[in-house]
Amino acid sequence: MKEFINKNYQLWLEKATDQTVIKELKSIENNETKIEDAFYKELEFGTGGLRGVLGAGTNRLNIYTVAKVSQGLANYVKQNFQPKDWKIAVCYDSRNMSKEFAEVSSGVFAANGITAHIFKELMPTPCLSYALRELNCASGIIITASHNPAKYNGYKVYGADGCQITTQAATLIYKEIQATDVFKDVKNLDFNEGLSTSKIQYISDDIYTNYTKEVLNQSLLGNHQVDKNISIVYTPLHGAGLKPVIRALSEGGYTNIKVVKEQEQPDGNFTTCPYPNPEIKETLQLGIEYAKKYDADLVLATDPDCDRVGIAVRDFKGELVLLSGNEVGILLLDYICRRRVALKTMPKDPVLVKTIVSTDMAEVIAKSYGVRTIDVLTGFKFIGEQIGILEKEGNMDSYIFGFEESYGYLSGPYVRDKDAVNGAFLICEMFAYYESLGLTLLDILEDLYEEFGYSYNTLYSFEFEGSQGFKKMQNIMKDMRCGIDAIGTKKVLELVDYNGGLNGLPKSDVLKFVLEGNNSIIVRPSGTEPKIKLYISVNAENREAASIMATRKLTALKERLV
Repeated sequence: MKEFINKNYQLWLEKATDQTVIKELKSIENNETKIEDAFYKELEFGTGGLRGVLGAGTNRLNIYTVAKVSQGLANYVKQNFQPKDWKIAVCYDSRNMSKEFAEVSSGVFAANGITAHIFKELMPTPCLSYALRELNCASGIIITASHNPAKYNGYKVYGADGCQITTQAATLIYKEIQATDVFKDVKNLDFNEGLSTSKIQYISDDIYTNYTKEVLNQSLLGNHQVDKNISIVYTPLHGAGLKPVIRALSEGGYTNIKVVKEQEQPDGNFTTCPYPNPEIKETLQLGIEYAKKYDADLVLATDPDCDRVGIAVRDFKGELVLLSGNEVGILLLDYICRRRVALKTMPKDPVLVKTIVSTDMAEVIAKSYGVRTIDVLTGFKFIGEQIGILEKEGNMDSYIFGFEESYGYLSGPYVRDKDAVNGAFLICEMFAYYESLGLTLLDILEDLYEEFGYSYNTLYSFEFEGSQGFKKMQNIMKDMRCGIDAIGTKKVLELVDYNGGLNGLPKSDVLKFVLEGNNSIIVRPSGTEPKIKLYISVNAENREAASIMATRKLTALKERLV
């Protein structure tokens, strides 16, 4: 292995021409550990595309690894689509090198005879999903690492259906990537030359305008009058959400929106929020301070590629508190069902689609409205896939909502990925609707808990950086599969292993421990980060008791995870 790593390192020193890459390669020449981490493997490519640390090497994201993946994707498109469909949509967010990687990718596609349709400026992930279907593209990519820290970037690939690629497509693309020599086989065309010859084309503003109209069409107010002058604080967390979210809210009639100035403009270093994840309270701290200053009752935050949205609302003591992705998910589900029933727009066979790690309480609420629930594996692509299946069956109108606990929501089939613009718009509408009735979101949440039982869901992540961390993650999952009799004070009733494919779902490295007392724990390695994620779900008489129970379960498992 050491010989292989050094050989790769020397090859890059010899062949690389990009000065930034060369400088970094030379800076680590006497550091065996850094050389090993940069070259011990290639970035893994799967249904989530690939994601990694920016830098030089095969295990880093740089213009060479991005170009190699683009060449593999180009080969796949040319082998599996007719020439008339040789089009790929390209999008990027605010991260460091995102625009450069998008332009490099466009140049590779163009050099391979594939028209690259690229947005003129950074745009949210859902805009890509919408655009590639409108333009009848064979595929689409967005350069983003979602809510990861600044040292990361990534390369998400989408299919012609607007969803992130399937396992089958990922396997075929990966085969092409593996067969591509990073320095010999990649075709390139200068970006500006591609523009001048129309081999690279900017996506029309009409696409973005029509996408916004689709978001606004998700309104469920009907003739119900609400106060749209409610005070809203919004932060795009230095990402791509600023223009799309403000435009949707403004065109929807919301007039009192304060943007967090310190986080308004794109900044790949995420200077004011090192971990730009709207799930984290510290990330929303500036927004919360703005809400206090301007006496706002609602804070919205979207992640860098604007596919996730988090919120904070005032509690019964007047303090601003974050709601979890599960809590917002069940609130939106109940609001959508409630309003569709009132407006008589509930379809004949309404469908909710959620991931297996999202709260089971959603299914109970859905059932009370006569809505059928479809559970899918973690990843919104599987929700998008179900929309596509409904469409092929002629039942696309049956889809009324899809969500995942990691702050991803979608209330319409116009895109096939989570949409924070849609989420932000619908959250504001829901907030205004209940305010018109003299109620808060927390009032509704407590009513739901009282009616359907208290459910507490929480997520813990454990990081495993570098080659040694990767090996440790594999060993942990192997150990977990050996069986556990009890976790904390609760007996394990069943170990569900999704690695073999269950209930028609694809194979996935996911374990679910079903515990007595209607509790469960799900363990899975992240598909895009060097982390193992632990999802703890408990049922108890109240939040305090549930929190204590969840902590006990975490403590019982920690020794296996550290």
